[in-house]
Amino acid sequence: MIKLRHNPLSRSARPAPPFAVLALAVILSGCSYYDDYMNRDKEPPLPGDRISVLLHQRSLSPDPKLANVQILLPAPEPNADWPQAGGFPNHAMQHMQASDFLQKAWSVDIGDGSDDEERLVASPVIADGRVFAIDSLSVVSAYDTANGNRLWKIDLTPEEDDEGHIAGGIAYDGGRLYISTGFAEAIALDAKTGAEIWRQRISSPARAAPTIRGGRVFVLTVDNKIFALNAKNGETLWSHTGAPVSASLLGSASPAVGGGVIVVPYTNGDLVALKADNGRLMWQDSLSAIKRTDVLSNLAHIRGRPVIDRGRVFAISHAGLMAAYDLRKGRRVWTKEVGGLESPWVVGDYIFLLTSDAEMAALSRDTGRIHWVRSLPRYEDPEDQEDPIIWTGPILVSDRLIAAGSHGKAIAVSPYTGRILGSVELPDGISVPPVVAGGSVYFLADDAELVAYR
Repeated sequence: MIKLRHNPLSRSARPAPPFAVLALAVILSGCSYYDDYMNRDKEPPLPGDRISVLLHQRSLSPDPKLANVQILLPAPEPNADWPQAGGFPNHAMQHMQASDFLQKAWSVDIGDGSDDEERLVASPVIADGRVFAIDSLSVVSAYDTANGNRLWKIDLTPEEDDEGHIAGGIAYDGGRLYISTGFAEAIALDAKTGAEIWRQRISSPARAAPTIRGGRVFVLTVDNKIFALNAKNGETLWSHTGAPVSASLLGSASPAVGGGVIVVPYTNGDLVALKADNGRLMWQDSLSAIKRTDVLSNLAHIRGRPVIDRGRVFAISHAGLMAAYDLRKGRRVWTKEVGGLESPWVVGDYIFLLTSDAEMAALSRDTGRIHWVRSLPRYEDPEDQEDPIIWTGPILVSDRLIAAGSHGKAIAVSPYTGRILGSVELPDGISVPPVVAGGSVYFLADDAELVAYR
């Protein structure tokens, strides 16, 4: 039995108990002298390993003024489907419902998993009693949600392009499955049979799952181009080009669509809002302003999906900046110096997120002020600080924030206090966020095993 159990207090008005505010102060002082300049002998270095203080220090701490403020969430509601990356096109799934005690129902092998050359980067989607998944070699398959029985599968690799794969992703809408591939193609399939409906060439490989809204399929490519395709026949309606970058992180984010606006996250750290019907630019901002001390952190890639919720946009970049925007005008409502690779989870008056420093935090939706911070394990071998753990999530399910890690474990955290409620062993490491539909929680492990808990 999985131990992802919720807080036993009532959902509607459960208090967050007082917690200690942790603070870490590191003072680093010292000096160095050149022999030829100061005419002094060099002192021998101190023994021990050198660890970057700035790289490993905690970047977040709770706001003392919020220590005794209760977090009140809307009651969980059932969702029958999870049709696209991030759930709905706006990526705001709020508070989903599942059983208090989750047990493994079934598991199935979807094909090829992650290895040194290919990676699983696309979460499954669920609709009409089926789970759809794409493996690391672009094979798409459908399974019955009741028992995991495979209904069909199809290999989307073109005959002339059978060497190397760049993962794209999948989305469901109106009885069709839409796939963006690393072979510079967008494809529509019949969701019941897997039969191909149309196939459209695009200028370059796709790097994220498509987003579908209002009869349009939005596909983002590796060279920072967004295409709007007609969902009926794949015809290109419009496109927009962002600034290219020479390097970016593995995996990427699907654009968010809501209120007639598409918000596109580019790998250069730009967040661009366009009119969904014609691609006209509404506003643009950069989330690459915060400089870090290490080269990797300077990559401004927005890999977490932006979220559109009640007239605001929330986005976080790897470069160390999170911001809330007015959807129509692009005005920054607030800014937080925190970096992350995962999508923020917006629900009610709060935002829950995972940071690049392996911390889970609860923020105020209106101000960005921090209610609580929970440090998660950072290494499989914490004593020697080896084998870093990469976390994915969180998702909010019946008063539990669920996150999964590359070490093959999932944890449940209280959204009210940050207290860890339990954990469960999974078949392998997890690189894509879990998804929820019909009261079931689905994990896709790196070895391509899809597991359903209900």
